[in-house]
Amino acid sequence: MTMTLRYANITVNDVDESLPFYRDALGLEVRNDVASGGHRWLTLASPDQPELEIVLSEPHAGRSAADGDAMQELLTKGVLPNIVFATADVDAAFERVRASGAEVLQEPIDQPWGPRDCAFRDPSGNMVRISASAASAS
Repeated sequence: MTMTLRYANITVNDVDESLPFYRDALGLEVRNDVASGGHRWLTLASPDQPELEIVLSEPHAGRSAADGDAMQELLTKGVLPNIVFATADVDAAFERVRASGAEVLQEPIDQPWGPRDCAFRDPSGNMVRISASAASAS
């Protein structure tokens, strides 16, 4: 049996506000723009990994009011799980994302546990790390 990851979800305060970060700064392509039940979400994917789509949605999209409120509280605190992208050139990716105006959390460094990486906050406060791909780390 073959099993692969199809979607990864990122909760954001505002899909439109987050789109330039994920599309323009990170270079992801918009695949779907869906409106349903008064909410909207986008799916984006890397041209280098088209089978995996990132879903950007607001806290209340597809959730009960109570669950949406809980997600909003976690998002506001900045404690939702981070997401890590991999690239062959961390330094070039860092400069591209920094030039977009994204909040820098960590400039590129060689981590004691292995890869070179850097970190940013997206417009909603989610931590986004960019790490050297396995091929470039060796």
